[in-house]
Parts: sequence; structure tokens; C-alpha cells
Amino acid sequence: MVQVDKYLYHMRLSDETLQDVSTRFRKEMEKGLGVDTNPTASVKMLPTFVRSTPDGTEEGDFLALDLGGTNFRVLRVKVSDNGSKKVEMENQIYAIPEDLMRGSGTQLFDHIAECLASFMDQLQIKDQKLPLGFTFSFPCYQTKLDESILVTWTKGFKSSGVEGRDVVSMLRKAIRKRGDFDIDIVAVVNDTVGTMMTCGYDDHNCEIGLIVGTGSNACYMEEMRHIDLVEGDEGRMCINMEWGAFGDDGILNDIRTQFDRDIDMGSLNPGKQLFEKMISGLYMGELVRLILVKMAKEHLLFGGKLSSDLLTTGHLETRYVSAIEKEKDGLLKAHEILTKLGLDPSHEDCVATQRICEIVSTRSANLCGAALAAVLRRIKENKGVERLRSTVGVDGTVYKKHPHFARRLHKVVRRLLPDCDIRFVRSEDGSGKGAAMVTAVAYRLAAQHKARQEILEPLRLSHEQLLEVKERMKREMEQGLAKETHDEATLKMLPTYVCATPDGTEKGDFLALDLGGTNFRVLLVRIRNGMRRSVEMHHKIYTIPLDIMQGTGEELFDHIVHCISDFLEYMGMKGVSLPLGFTFSFPCYQNRLDEGILVTWTKGFKASGCEGEDVVGLLKDAIHRREEFDLDVVAVVNDTVGTMMTCGYEDPFCEVGLIVGTGSNACYMEEMNNVEVVEGDEGRMCINMEWGAFGDNGCLDDFRTEFDVLVDEHSLNPGKQRFEKMISGMYLGEIVRNILIRFTKRGLLFRGQISERLKTRGIFETKFLSQIESDRLALLQVRSILQHLGLESTCDDSIIVKEVCTVIARRAAQLCGAGMAAVVDKIRENRGLDFLKVTVGVDGTLYKLHPHFSSVMHETVKQLSPKCEVTFLQSEDGSGKGAALITAVACRFREAGQH
Repeated sequence: MVQVDKYLYHMRLSDETLQDVSTRFRKEMEKGLGVDTNPTASVKMLPTFVRSTPDGTEEGDFLALDLGGTNFRVLRVKVSDNGSKKVEMENQIYAIPEDLMRGSGTQLFDHIAECLASFMDQLQIKDQKLPLGFTFSFPCYQTKLDESILVTWTKGFKSSGVEGRDVVSMLRKAIRKRGDFDIDIVAVVNDTVGTMMTCGYDDHNCEIGLIVGTGSNACYMEEMRHIDLVEGDEGRMCINMEWGAFGDDGILNDIRTQFDRDIDMGSLNPGKQLFEKMISGLYMGELVRLILVKMAKEHLLFGGKLSSDLLTTGHLETRYVSAIEKEKDGLLKAHEILTKLGLDPSHEDCVATQRICEIVSTRSANLCGAALAAVLRRIKENKGVERLRSTVGVDGTVYKKHPHFARRLHKVVRRLLPDCDIRFVRSEDGSGKGAAMVTAVAYRLAAQHKARQEILEPLRLSHEQLLEVKERMKREMEQGLAKETHDEATLKMLPTYVCATPDGTEKGDFLALDLGGTNFRVLLVRIRNGMRRSVEMHHKIYTIPLDIMQGTGEELFDHIVHCISDFLEYMGMKGVSLPLGFTFSFPCYQNRLDEGILVTWTKGFKASGCEGEDVVGLLKDAIHRREEFDLDVVAVVNDTVGTMMTCGYEDPFCEVGLIVGTGSNACYMEEMNNVEVVEGDEGRMCINMEWGAFGDNGCLDDFRTEFDVLVDEHSLNPGKQRFEKMISGMYLGEIVRNILIRFTKRGLLFRGQISERLKTRGIFETKFLSQIESDRLALLQVRSILQHLGLESTCDDSIIVKEVCTVIARRAAQLCGAGMAAVVDKIRENRGLDFLKVTVGVDGTLYKLHPHFSSVMHETVKQLSPKCEVTFLQSEDGSGKGAALITAVACRFREAGQH
């Protein structure tokens, strides 16, 4: 024993060496995946175009063809998913005569088609067009799931005119030529992939296939973003590694022994598949034979005697190795086998032979485990998890028949990867059932994709539809401006009494108040003109307690004046009377610049005695009650107008303001003669459109989907602000959530399981839309966002969620663009111009933070208003700085006597 161990010292690999082999294999994988390194890589890492493993909902009737040796099989596989996940199979084996293996490709495929026909006759299914999966276990190059180009024949096949051609089209041709049946060839599969898919049906964690039989190979699910050879970064794809060729570039030379070199020299393909020759069944017995011969020659065995049988290649079969290693009668078997080989073994010879077998098969399991560990480590890093739970589907005679191989393989993988929980599952008929599974999954994916697209179709808007939205917006604008239709109009088109944008000569110190939510700001804005033109701001934020928001109007305005007083003291400006601009972001009617009559409270405010009152009057009363200071309230401003004014200070072409944040609104400079509700025809006035209400009269009903209706019905103000509910940040997440629920109910997402979280309104915040659609984010991060929402998602689920987010945000940006196009075209037509150059000042979180919203909106405006050159400028602080600038412009006019 000791003698054998010493003699075969180089075959006994330490864990340190195995880790090293594992690291080398990992590098080879990366080479095979890289577009520049692939041509010279020995491990080819072939894309299989299988993008998903089974999820257990597959069903239907499928055919499978399995061609990988001298026999081939035709199978019919019935998969049913009525809760029981049953797979029924019938199959027939057909021989391939020797002359056909060496004849022409046409004859070979005619023979296959004929066998297929007779099988379908037998089952009386010739009249059905069934989907078929084709297991073709030869080295192939794939560019699609249903196309496979044979690189080279192996296993004794020499059929002419097939190498370099697509085997699917050859089979289709042979079937068409017959004309007595038709099938739909959906997928060509390698047997390793079939192995993974068969196990995947029963265990959804299965993402690796392994074969250790006559030959050896493995496949696994890789992230698309790492597969340079295939377009696209979304999702995963199964990679057929062809790992038998590991070492063909010499990287394993220090580990290969003289026996490995001898085996390679005597093989049919010297220098090729060197890793396979160290581990697979075709060579294991031969390795043992070579060792026995060499030891006998050196008088270490059989008393130095050799027999002609022992000297003949292939006479010690791998199944003998399995027999000799059996726990109970292994030594007896050794005696029996050695005697059959013409030797006269002593007891010591039998013990030594058993030990040699053990060392050779253990090395095989160890090397196999080292490569497998590299694959698992890669999957673990791809997923970015602390502990990986994964399943390996395994097939092959060595794994299944050798008494200790499987146990040794499991042990070495666990030693090399202590931070992974790996399950090994024996695959049943990967090449038959597996091919049908690949086909069933492809069918399920296609059907689900179609169903999802049908649901999303109404949310994808064509150029014609967007033009129609633009026309309707224009019509509604005109109704809001005209005197006789103004009262019924949904677009209120409110006059703001802001009659000019800044011209750069503004100067002075101004106060601004900004009230539009639970926080309230007081600002001091210093505007300088001339050479040192600048705007300098100081501000302080105050909260408004809930009891004051919902108390009396007097209490609310007393609180506001108290905050102003505190701010003036803080700035050391007590007793100074300054002009003040008041940003009051609630719906108001104005008859003058310095008056705003509150139509109705929104955003949770309920202070009594304010609705129908002038808020400037309420503010002035509160200032007089305090008797501390006096302020000159010059302007009441809506935040959209403030946005336009801030940008107008930077860019004289700015005549439009747009907000797309939590809510949405727009304003623009309209000709006075079109503003019929205000006296006078000279000059221009800014119109606050309140465009969120567009569609409240039903004029957008043919564009609203069932999901928009659902969101509207469950909102705080059903029937109101319908346009806003299709485009603004407060609602997009809700639209997405409703679509995801619909998908899940129809079994198109999350395996049909609706979690309690998904049923919760408002969980899908709009910031998630921005995060999910960010291009830098891998799907991994989409999954973690979904996990944070309590949604367990697969990789495929993440792609679908991302697609829904894209569709909804795109539609929002296009609708917003259509509205904007109506506005800029109206300005152009007002002025009788063939071409208009105009700037839009924009603010709002959706516009500023979403990765694609702004670019889609810009593109839409460009397409719908080709006669306008529109520039978009991001506004900084429209509600603070903007209010001060409006005040400054008003003071400029006042001083010039243009009052």
C-alpha cells in the first residue's frame, strides 16, 4: 500500500493544489467569455441561448429527438401543471446503420425524419404540429436557440456535407421533403444543458449541469452582462463550457503525470480534451492498466510478470475499476478480473490494484470538484450573496455507477467551498426529458411574453396618438382662455398678472415666503445688477404643526408672521420694510398681482375661514395684529411661474415654466388679447394653466387604461387631475404596482404568487422607478429593491419589472412632451412665426432624477413641434428665488411708472 502511494505520489492532489487548479479554471472561464480572448481560449464557454430554467408552471405536449451515439431516440413528453407537476414519457429507440453514419448528411437526416414519422404514426399524432427539442451531442456553435452549426463530428460519425452547416435546417428540409407531417423545431440542446433543465423542473435552485460518464462536461447559468459574444445585458443564459478541453493550452502540464501523457499519445485526438482524459470514464480503466503495466515491469507487482491481455489497450474497462473498489467483495473482484487478464495475482497484488483504482478515481473526483468549485464561486460572486444555495444536476455512468465517486465529489466541493450549501441531484434522462424541458420553457416564455405585451400595448403611444393629445390640449387651452367657455373649461388657464420676465436690470433686497406643504420658508434675496450681476440668498425653514394646518386661518397666519419676525431678528433686519413675494402653491384666483383668492385647500391643509378669501389680506391683517413691522406684499405667485422667472433671469428666451415632480403643472407667456377674462389687449401675461386637470371632462378617456382608472378611483380626489395622474411622480409607482398585480394574477410574474406587500397601496415609491431604470444598475440591484419590498424575485422577474417601469415612465414623458408641444406651438402661432426659439424652465424631482424622463420628453417635443427650437433649462429654487424675482420685476415697473 505504502509502496503504491509513494509510486503514485503525483496523482494524490492536496487541497492546496486543488484550490490552485480551481483558480486556474476560473481564469480560463473568464478567457472563454471575453470577446477578445475567446478565440484562443481552451475552455470555449459556448452560449446556448437557453435563457431560463423551469419554474414548474410548464405544460403541454412535446417531442424530443436524442442523437448522440449509434442509437437515437424519439420521445413524446407530456408535461402537466395541474398542481401535480407530472411528466409522462413514451419513447422508441432506433438504430443508425453503420453505412448511414459514414454516408451523406442528406441520407442521415432522411433516416431520422422517417423514424420520426413512424413514431408519430404509432402514437397517431401525425395531424398535430408539436414543438420539438433536439438533443444533438456533438460540438456545435449556436447563434439562436433553434440553430446549431456542427463544428466537427465525433464518436465515429463521418456523415458528409454536415460539418459547418445548421443541423436544424437539414432536419427541417428532410421533414418538408416527406410532406406527411409537420413539427415546430424549437430548440437544439447539448446533453449537459438537458441535464440541468431536467433537474431544474423539480428543484428551482438548479443552475448547473454536470456530466461525468464516458466524457465529461458542465454548463451553468451566467449573467448576460458577462457574455461578450451575445448582444444584450439583461438576464442570464446557460453557458455550455466544454470543460473537457481545460489544459489543452498547457496550463495543467505540472499536474499531468507520465501516465496522462501516455494515454493522450495513444488516443484518437492527441493534445485535445486533456482535462477530460484525466477524469472521464473513457480513460479511467486505461490509466489503471498503464500503471499496472509500468509497476509490473519494475517488478513491483505480479512478480514482474506481464500478460498479453494486460498489454492490450482498452482491456481493463472502467466498469472493472468500479467493481474492484466495491466495499464488500472488491478484493475478490480484483482477483477475478486480474486472473481473467491472464495474471496470477497474490493477495498483496489485489490490495495494491484496489489502491491504484482508488487513487485514480479519487483524483478524477477531486479534479472534477475543483473545476465545479470555480463555477460555483463565480455564480456566488455574480449574485453578490453571503452564502450561496445552489443545486447541481448530475448525470453520467461514472457518477451514477462508481461506488464512491459521488461521495468523494461532494466532499471535495464542500471542503473547497465552505461558504456554500450545494445540493447534488441525479438527473433522469437529461438528453430526452431535458430537451423537452428546454422546449417547454421556451414555449412558456414565448406565451408569457405575448400575454404581457398584450397587457402593455395600450400604454405604448404612437406618434399619431401623441399628435392627437397635443391637438386636444390646444383645444382645451383655447376654451380656458375664452370668456364664454372659461367657466366650464377643465383647463382653468388662470391669469397671474405677471406681465414680464426679468431683463437683468432688477436690483434690491426682497423677502420671499414659500408656503406649499408642511414646511414653510422665509428668504432674503439680494439682487445685484450691472457688471456684478448676482443673486444672493439667505433662508430659514420652519415647520407648520398639524394643529395649526387644521386650525383657524387666524392661527395659521399668526404663525407665519411669527416666523417672519423670527427670521428678521435672525438676519438683524428688524424694522426694515421690504417688498415681499409670496409663493402660495394652492389653487388661487387672481384679479391683481398682489391678490390671491384661495379656491380650495389641498395637501392636507384645512385651516378654517380661508377658502374664498384673499390670502394677502389675511397676511396683512396678521402683520397689523403683531404691530412689530410692516411689509409691502407685492406679488402672490404660483411655484410654476416662479420656475419660469428663475430661468428667465438666466435666459431671456425663457417664456414657459414646467414642473414635473410629485405633481405637474405648466405656465407660459400668452398675448393679452387672447386672455379674454382680463381687461386690456396690450402686451403679454403669464398664464398658470393648472394642466393637471386636463382630461377631467373625459377628453382623454380613449388614452386612459384600466390601470389609470384604478389609480384614479383609489386616490384622494377621484375624477380630478387625471392628466397629472398619468404623468406625475405621485402616481407612477401606483400604476406600476397595479400592472404587476395584473401580471402576477395571470401567472406572468413572481410565479403567480401575490405577496401581501404587493397588495399594499403606495409601497412602490416613484424613486424606485428612477433607481430601477438607472442604466448603471445591474438586475442584481433591481432584485434587491424588490426584496426590500418583500417581493422574492427571479432574474426573469426583475427584467419584467424593469420593462414595466420603462413603459410607464416613457408614456409619462411622452404625454408631458405632447402637452409641452401644444404650449410652444401656441406661442409660435400667436406671434405668426414660421419658426420659434424658446426656452422652458423646468423643476421637479421626476424631471431631475429619473434617468430617461427628460430625454424622452425632449425627443417628443422635437417630433411634435418641428417648427420650434425648444431649450430646457433646469430651474434652481423657483418658489423662493422665483418669488423674489417676480417682486423685483414688479418693483422695476412700479418705479418706471408703468403701473
